[in-house]
Amino acid sequence: MKRSERQTPAPKTAGDESLESKTAPRSKTVGDAAEERALSFLQARGLTVLTRNYRCRVGEIDVVARDNDATLIFIEVRYRKTSRYGGAAASVDRRKQQRIARAASHYLQVHRINQATPCRFDVVAMGPGAANIDWITGAFEVESWS
Repeated sequence: MKRSERQTPAPKTAGDESLESKTAPRSKTVGDAAEERALSFLQARGLTVLTRNYRCRVGEIDVVARDNDATLIFIEVRYRKTSRYGGAAASVDRRKQQRIARAASHYLQVHRINQATPCRFDVVAMGPGAANIDWITGAFEVESWS
């Protein structure tokens, strides 16, 4: 049985910081660009963005917004290069929905927002190309907030 060995990273030198920022994983940069596109799309349709990338120990919400009738909207942004395996919208499965709902519950508690406040869960599904944005309002419902 082999023991696992840890390699200690080499000490950083003066120029290492700029290299690290240039070598971000491609999927992260593509995801960030997709999220920016989605934000522009949503704001152009009248939504007010309250929070981006809300993270807590139970999950993450890409965008929290409010629409004109004061509904609080928790939005999952998904990008897929191809529609293989169902595409972007299909990737928001039951498990992901539950994580988003738990994070939304946490958001409501932390911000002291009454859970009777009208809320909905949307998905912005995207593919390559500027016109390939599908905004699914009320994409899923939550039976239990916990």
